[in-house]
Amino acid sequence: MLPIVDKPLIQYAVEEAVAAGITEMIFVTGRNKRSIEDHFDKAYELESELERNSKHKLLELAKDILPPHVSCMYIRQAQALGLGHAVLCAEPAVGDAPFAVILADDLIDSEPGAMAQMVRAYEQTGSAVLGVETVAWEQTGSYGIVEAATRADGHVQISSIVEKPHPSVAPSNLAVVGRYILTPAIFDKLRAVRAGAGGEIQLTDGIAALLADEAVLAQALQGTRYDCGSKLGYLKATLAYGMKHPEVGQEFSEHFALMQA
Repeated sequence: MLPIVDKPLIQYAVEEAVAAGITEMIFVTGRNKRSIEDHFDKAYELESELERNSKHKLLELAKDILPPHVSCMYIRQAQALGLGHAVLCAEPAVGDAPFAVILADDLIDSEPGAMAQMVRAYEQTGSAVLGVETVAWEQTGSYGIVEAATRADGHVQISSIVEKPHPSVAPSNLAVVGRYILTPAIFDKLRAVRAGAGGEIQLTDGIAALLADEAVLAQALQGTRYDCGSKLGYLKATLAYGMKHPEVGQEFSEHFALMQA
């Protein structure tokens, strides 16, 4: 729910999903996360107040938070037992269908959106797709790292994936960055994953097991990624989005330039 200028990160994630053609949103939340549900609820009182006061621009913003053709479902993860466990919690809602996973703290500024890029690859191949980015070798210990090779059809297929390897043993510097399209076969793999420290089930381990049964592709994402889980990444995103904001961008850019002078 941290805002980037005037929208929370979760809103950017939903907009990215909608732009990719996704119409069913499943939010896996933990304790004290009711603010996410409240954000996407219809705010009758707020809309009435804005309409009464002829605040039409703000009224449109309030109405556009969630398009009418998009539905939301909320699932509680009772314990924070890892990303793999969070994905497994969504199985009853997902069922036997391919699905996307978006981690909202990875904000990706691109056109078309990151998920739209991945949906295109999925539609061409029918295979699971992981969004990846080349990172500095010294940063491999912060990511899931894949080993991959380009196929004859131009798509890049993953042969192995390892969670947070030391640079000295990392198979590459191609990192998974918070975007996944997975097949329902992942659920059986996650149920079989041996929990690690703190009882956490890692999605990376489930994907590693999936590689033995089906092709999993790596999609190099075009655009700029901001790691908003870090202070520096969050500040960079706020600056970049502030400078291109249609209402305040020009004045903010001028102010920033003045500060730099």
